[in-house]
Parts: sequence; structure tokens; C-alpha cells
Amino acid sequence: MKEVIFKFSYGLFVLSAKDGEKDNACIINTAIQVTDTPFQVSMCLNKNNYTHDLIMNTKKFNISFLSEEVTFDVFTRFGFQSGRDVNKFEDFADCERSENGLYYLTKGTNAMASIDVKQTIDLGTHTMFIGEVTEEKILSESPSCTYTYYQNSVKPKPQNKAAVDKKLWVCGICGYVYDMEKGDPKGNIPAGTPFEKLPEDWVCPLCKHGKDVFEEQ
Repeated sequence: MKEVIFKFSYGLFVLSAKDGEKDNACIINTAIQVTDTPFQVSMCLNKNNYTHDLIMNTKKFNISFLSEEVTFDVFTRFGFQSGRDVNKFEDFADCERSENGLYYLTKGTNAMASIDVKQTIDLGTHTMFIGEVTEEKILSESPSCTYTYYQNSVKPKPQNKAAVDKKLWVCGICGYVYDMEKGDPKGNIPAGTPFEKLPEDWVCPLCKHGKDVFEEQ
């Protein structure tokens, strides 16, 4: 099952939400159409994700459909850091607010949709949000960015193994790099801990996938 999952074809999206004065967003690959009339979509999100709490509180979110024109800095901004620590929209100009007051991206995207959550389903580690589209826009004719396209054409290629002087492990889902010299302070993993010695239940700090999706570089 852990190998077959990479054969699924995923689109990639920026999921945005707002609670009070706090805006946040993250990268997801779980948005799909549920029904046509009414136009409903579903989206699954890890409960540890900061955006999850914003959506649970407000029952609203936006989806920006990433296109093949997207650049890697969008992933580093919205996927490789937590909204608990930074304001992801600070000094970011390529966005506008939709009618519901939430941001959506205007560059590197081909569409947007605003969703009002109608029901939630507890999936253990994740919550499935199902909602009705209240606003939609086509932003460009560029093809959608799939997970495969991201891996092959957007994500920077790793350095040649012989060119690095230390062992690094890279998450195959989001690109997070585990460096044993730094450890994972937020996960209570001290500096100097080899990847092989990480607890079996350790997960990627960004996308929350397990050790099995990491690759040695």
C-alpha cells in the first residue's frame, strides 16, 4: 500500500482560511468534487495542521488550484513552514480576497473556489470537510499542477550524493529535509539523532506523513 499510493494522480492546491485577523494557508492534494448539483467538494486535512483549526472554527475555506506555471517558492512559503510560527501572507502580493474575505492566489494558479463547510467527518488523524462552493473563478488556461508534475518539473533535484558531506533524508511528499545535525526540536528529537534512530511513530513536521515516505539523499 505504501508504494501504490504514489500511483494515484493528485492535483495540488493552496488551501486558505481566516479566523479573526489571522490568515493562513497550506499545500494540500486532497480536494475533489463530490456532487455537481449542488456543486460540492471534499477536502481532508491533518488535525495537527494549523489551518485545520481555523476551518473548524469558521467553517469556510478557499482552494487555489495550482497550475503548471507555479514556482517552487509557493511550496516553500505555504508548505515548508507552519502558520503557528510565521505569517505566510506577509509581503506576498500575488493574492486577492474573495467575497468571503479569504485570500486566494492569483499567480501560478488556474482557478479558485470558495467553500462553506456543510459537514465534517472524523477520520482519526484527519478531518474530512465537505462543503458547497459559493464562488468560483477561472484564472488561467494553464494545465493544473499534478503531484507528478511537481516532482518532475517544479521540485528542485537533489544534489549528487557524492557532493554532500552528510546524510540527508527528504520527504517524498512535501520535500522537507531531515538533517540529523539539527534534529527536529519541535518534535522533541535532539540534534545528532540519525534518521534510523527516529521513533517509529515520528512524522514529517510539515505534511505529517511517516518515515516510510522519506528517501536518503
